[in-house]
Amino acid sequence: MEELTRQITTILRGMWKHRWPALILAWVVGIVGTVVVLRIPNSYEASARIFVDTQSILKPLMSGLAVQPNIDQQVSMLSRTLISRPNIEKLVRMADLDLKSATKAQQDALIEGLMKTVQIRSTGRDNLYTLSYAEADKDRAKRVIQSMVSIFVESSLGASRKDTDSAKVFLDEQIKTYEKQLEEAEARLKEFRMRNIDNQLGGEGKDAAGRLGEISQALATAKLELREAEDSRDAAKRQMQLAQSGGEAPAAAAAQSSAAEPQGNFSTPEIDARLEAQRRSLDGLLQRYTDLHPDVVNTRRLIKDLEDQKRREVAELRKAAVAAPGTPQGTSTAGSVIAQEFSRMLATSEVQVAALKARVAEYTARYNAAKGGLKIAPQIEAEAAQLNRDYGIIKRNYESLVTRRQSATMSGELEMASGVVDFRLIDPPRVSPKPVSPNRVALVSVVLALAMAAGLGLAFAASQLRPVYMDAQQLREKTGLPLLGVVGMVVNDDVRRRDRMANFRFAAGTGGLLAGFLMVLVTVSILAARQAG
Repeated sequence: MEELTRQITTILRGMWKHRWPALILAWVVGIVGTVVVLRIPNSYEASARIFVDTQSILKPLMSGLAVQPNIDQQVSMLSRTLISRPNIEKLVRMADLDLKSATKAQQDALIEGLMKTVQIRSTGRDNLYTLSYAEADKDRAKRVIQSMVSIFVESSLGASRKDTDSAKVFLDEQIKTYEKQLEEAEARLKEFRMRNIDNQLGGEGKDAAGRLGEISQALATAKLELREAEDSRDAAKRQMQLAQSGGEAPAAAAAQSSAAEPQGNFSTPEIDARLEAQRRSLDGLLQRYTDLHPDVVNTRRLIKDLEDQKRREVAELRKAAVAAPGTPQGTSTAGSVIAQEFSRMLATSEVQVAALKARVAEYTARYNAAKGGLKIAPQIEAEAAQLNRDYGIIKRNYESLVTRRQSATMSGELEMASGVVDFRLIDPPRVSPKPVSPNRVALVSVVLALAMAAGLGLAFAASQLRPVYMDAQQLREKTGLPLLGVVGMVVNDDVRRRDRMANFRFAAGTGGLLAGFLMVLVTVSILAARQAG
């Protein structure tokens, strides 16, 4: 500890020998630093606050109809990328800052300086942004902030419109491509249907086997109806032959029967045969289907119609029998009526049989054609399925693209509509009356510290470069030689007086330096207070 104290004392005594150069250097640094601080121009800050309102009543109303971008995310991204070189170059032109920049290097320096000094700050979730810029020229600072506000608003709207236009152009190109593909698919499908018009799928999307089953069922029904018609025709033919071969006996018997019992029953063999056939068919249908099945309902309706027809014919026969009861003329008339009725029934049966034969022939031809088409049906069905699948996919994509283009169009109109994104200028661009920099009080204090440090540094450096040995022990340690003796210095009153005067002058010089800095601090503080007021 004593050694450390001795070394410190030695260093201080060496620095004391060079106190005057140190004091002079401190004064020079202090004066120069103070002048520099006082000559720094005042910098005034221009600022503006913008609130971005993204909550609009149109957003829930247009939900599902238009693509709604994340406005909050777009604005947040814009705030982080606003201070870019293209925007700053635009800012320089808008604020007329490039009038004094004659060379490319000056313009680059101006742009770089603006990118460092222009600031944008956000409060986070409130979408409140503050734009600020500090400049010695108040008007210039205000123009810069006004231009930044315009760029901020225009960049947000312009980016959204650019994205919408790009999306619409892309969708239009894709729609044209798919429209051409859709026309080609429709042409292929039309050509396939024309080429295989005889082998098309049946109704309700049935395949070839289903069509063959339908034709087979229709053929069986037509054959059954043909047999029924042939039976009815044969019965009518037999009754007519019986009436022609019996001569007047059947007519007389009919007349006698009519005279004895005019309200008796009359025979209708053709209708009876058809009724019997329909009843047998109804019994077969009821074994397979319910009462509400269409075939059961149609068969019952046909039976009812035949019964009504039978009643009408019996009534006509009764009227003819009653016309001349007990007379030969009546008997002849009744026989003639019966023969005419049988003839009419036979002619009707022949027509019905001919029609049913044509139907059976047609269904037979269809059945044979469908049966022959079963060999190529799988290939045709597979080709048709592939064409329909391709056509369906292309059509679905085309309709989806058209829907998306309409949605993009509505989205662009929604973004351009007022009230979707509202930029509210909370605080218009203004310049603070109080300069924001420099802080001269702090700078003067720094100058004082630098002046003191410069003086002490000079004294220490001089003591190390030109060392002086203050005692015999230090000299013996440095040289490593033994000392023969020490000669002391006799200090008289004149020397003491000169030393006291030198110390007084040094103290006065140091005090004057501190007092000068104190006066500068007080003056700067008063001026700053007046500017703030």
